[in-house]
Order: sequence, then C-alpha cells, then structure tokens
Amino acid sequence: MSINSREVLAEKVKNAVNNQPVTDMHTHLFSPNFGEILLWDIDELLTYHYLVAEVMRWTDVSIEAFWAMSKREQADLIWEELFIKRSPVSEACRGVLTCLQGLGLDPATRDLQVYREYFAKKTSEEQVDTVLQLANVSDVVMTNDPFDDNERISWLEGKQPDSRFHAALRLDPLLNEYEQTKHRLRDWGYKVNDEWNEGSIQEVKRFLTDWIERMDPVYMAVSLPPTFSFPEESNRGRIIRDCLLPVAEKHNIPFAMMIGVKKRVHPALGDAGDFVGKASMDGVEHLLREYPNNKFLVTMLSRENQHELVVLARKFSNLMIFGCWWFMNNPEIINEMTRMRMEMLGTSFIPQHSDARVLEQLIYKWHHSKSIIAEVLIDKYDDILQAGWEVTEEEIKRDVADLFSRNFWRFVGRNDHVTSVKVEQQT
Repeated sequence: MSINSREVLAEKVKNAVNNQPVTDMHTHLFSPNFGEILLWDIDELLTYHYLVAEVMRWTDVSIEAFWAMSKREQADLIWEELFIKRSPVSEACRGVLTCLQGLGLDPATRDLQVYREYFAKKTSEEQVDTVLQLANVSDVVMTNDPFDDNERISWLEGKQPDSRFHAALRLDPLLNEYEQTKHRLRDWGYKVNDEWNEGSIQEVKRFLTDWIERMDPVYMAVSLPPTFSFPEESNRGRIIRDCLLPVAEKHNIPFAMMIGVKKRVHPALGDAGDFVGKASMDGVEHLLREYPNNKFLVTMLSRENQHELVVLARKFSNLMIFGCWWFMNNPEIINEMTRMRMEMLGTSFIPQHSDARVLEQLIYKWHHSKSIIAEVLIDKYDDILQAGWEVTEEEIKRDVADLFSRNFWRFVGRNDHVTSVKVEQQT
C-alpha cells in the first residue's frame, strides 16, 4: 500500500525505526561471561568519563582527590553536583535519566539508593537480557584488545562470547605504540626484531592471524590521531602496509579507522582528558585508491571532516562510513550528519553506533538516535513524495533494516547475518 500523506508517513517511519532490531557495530561492551570487564549499574553510568569531565567544571574537589574516591563516592559527587544542584540538561546527564526511565525507574524521585537497590538484585546475565530487549539491540560488536591483560586471559582460556556479541580486533597498542608493544610480542613468542625486516613482518602477520583465528573478528580497528598519514615510513605506516592490509585482504576483514582523537591533552583526567582535531583526508584517500581489494570502515571525530568523508564515500565503494563518534554523538550534530549523508549517499551508510562503555547506555543512545534518524527519514521520504514518487510501507521497512543492520553485515561479508536480519513486522 502506498503512502500519500505526511501524517501517515510519519507514523509508518516511526514504527519501522522503533521496532527494527539494531546491530550495534561499535561498542566497548563485553559478553557477560567475560566477567567484570562488562561495566553496568547506576554507579558506572554516573562515573562515565563524559560526566567526569563535566563535573570537574563545577566541583571544588581536585582531580587527584576525585580519583582517590571509591566508585560509589564518585557517583555520589556527580549525582549531587550535576543532577541535584543543577538541572541535568547535558546530553550525558539526560542519557542517565533516559536509562533510568527505560528500566522502569522513576527519575523524578531523585533517590540514588532506590536505583542502586534495583541493580543490586540483578545479575549481569539478567541485565544483559533486559537491556538488549529494551534497546531492541539484536547484535553487539565488542572492542577486543589482545594487549589488555584483563581481557586477554578470557580468550586464551578459550572463552567464546554469547552469540549476540561479536568480536572486533582492536590494534591501538600494535599500531600506535609499537616500540613498547614489540617487547610484549617477544614475551609471547613472536620473534620480532629491533629493525623492521622480513622476519619482523612475518611475525607480526602471524600475531594478527593467530588472533583472527582465536576471535573470529568482524573487523580490525584502530583509533588514530588527527596527524595520521599514509603512506608513512613510521612503525604504524609500515605495519599497516606490510602486515595489516595483506592479512585483512586475505581474510576478507575490513579495517576500521576512527580518526581524529588527540589523546590526553589533560592527562590527569584520564579517559575524560582526550580532545579532538581536524585530520587530513589524504591518507584515507590513498588507502581507498591504492588498496581496492581491502575494505575500510571509517568514522571521524572532527565536525570539520564530515563533509569530506561523505564526498570520499561517493567515490569509493570500498569505504563504509559509520556512526557519530564520541564528541559527534550529540543530537544537533547527529541530525546534521545524518541529513548530509543521506542527501549524498542515499541509504548506503551506517548512521549510528552507540560507542557504549556501560551496558545501560544502549538504552539511551539508541532511543535518542533513533528519534533523530526517524525525523530525517520522514523529511527525505516526504521530499520524494512531493516529487511524485510513491513510497510503500514495505520499502520503508527495507530501508530501515538496511540502515540499522544489513548494511553492516553486507559490508563485512557475513551474508548469513544479512539474510537472518529481521525486518520490522508491523502488527
């Protein structure tokens, strides 16, 4: 049945978007059987690094004193300063409220103890089931760092994640800190040399292959500074050229680059102390052109890079742009970026990922983003309705399933997931 009014169109689009299961293709979450590295509960929500940075604009407590507090004490301070003494209007604060509301808790009570009692009655496995259902997330892609000792042991013990959780091989220490990490490679039996030669190349390739076989990752990933350049005669440039790209091509695994973070401009803040910088597109352009048999997932942290990235995606089908990363994940910017991408790429992109570090954040990040993306879709469908094109409910459901799940699975070459993705069924 075709749709011939904006009112009916809006209803159909909102239903399709809200009911469509999501593949969250970049998070910092973990399968519950990986233990305590999965972060969840109200104290973790309140001590998320976005809120740590925000509270330091208000409190008289020093950074050093803050880090000396227990997690519960930090959460109490943030609750008092950002939610009680002031209205919680920032996106990070609003997100906490949306999580509480989504879990059936009443934010208006402002009773932190009641919220803590709710979480105390839950196991991580129960909470994973609850949150995934509430957020309507069917699949979660983790961030898996073989250089992180807290996680590494789970993989070496042969643990496999819950079937809803998928691995992504994160390589920041290998690419960005090779002078330090090569010593760890040697400790693990990889005979890399001080000089970069054929022996070192083969051993780094062996390391990558071993972890691909162990994790079965859907992509390999790295976070890069705005100064990223390629080609470049640096440790990072050589490893990408000689090891990562050939291994990725052989195994048909995309290389995900998250570009534009300036680490620790305020070191004392830890994760809350990172900044953003505009990057050159030359390195990405070179990779896309010179390595046509490789696939690249790219997101960028600077608002100023977004237009160039979209234009580049029009030129190279081996580029899939994704999400509104980190400082881009605010309603005003999500709206702007989604409109620009849709106007230039149609539906051939991945509009969002949660980047969630705390389990319950899936609730707010997808609730907030879906409402914005739905409004963009309504406007774009209405534009073509006005141009005389008929839009059907089935076509809307198809497009929404592509945007929120199937585009990702197609690009990473997991066709079994493409065919298994459920298209929202309107009741």
